[in-house]
Amino acid sequence: MEKAKPGRLSIKEWNEQDRPREKLMSRGASALTDAELLAVLIGSGTVEHSAVEIGRMLLDSVGGSLVALGRKSLSELQTFNGIGLARGVSIAAALELGRRRRAADIPTPDYIAGSADIVAIFQPLLSDLPHEEVWVMLLSRSKRIIERFRVSQGGLEGSVIDPRIVIRRALDRNASGIVLVHNHPSGNAYPSEQDILNTNKVQLAASYFDMRLLDHVIIADTSPFSFAERGLL
Repeated sequence: MEKAKPGRLSIKEWNEQDRPREKLMSRGASALTDAELLAVLIGSGTVEHSAVEIGRMLLDSVGGSLVALGRKSLSELQTFNGIGLARGVSIAAALELGRRRRAADIPTPDYIAGSADIVAIFQPLLSDLPHEEVWVMLLSRSKRIIERFRVSQGGLEGSVIDPRIVIRRALDRNASGIVLVHNHPSGNAYPSEQDILNTNKVQLAASYFDMRLLDHVIIADTSPFSFAERGLL
């Protein structure tokens, strides 16, 4: 239960129309500020701070960016006074649902004309993640999408791709083209030595089976990096 310092009103003592939960019920979620939405997830405050104030402190720590807040780990969220394990889990889950909804709202084109189409599909899916993920998209000879799947998940330092997994799946799906996509949580899209090595390995393995690696796109806060556009394939 939220307790207030002497001289400070707790949320329960606010006007009903100003309480985040009641405000959401009467006016809808869109009427709440980001801090108020976080307060609904937090539930109650501490002796020092109301739930809304804790929400504001969370946002202030990332310059008001929900994208940056979504990249915070569970342990990082728990460093804030008033955010324990249960509340941290609730916040992390809500932010992940928002990310997935944004990704689901992006229509998937049937045909891949270039790197812009690849970025449009994967930017909402990968840009907010605090760790690296490597995805593969398989294309037909006419560059229509057959399938997309995650092949590797790593940490902050990078991911290793096993070309055998990629090629085996491509053969099973009768694919002619392969696209690699992964993200850089650091925000810098420039490829690392490991990225270049992964690209070369998959490109070589694909060539043995009359398939082509059409592109390797790196998603980051900066402009995405396309191996194909840079003439590296």
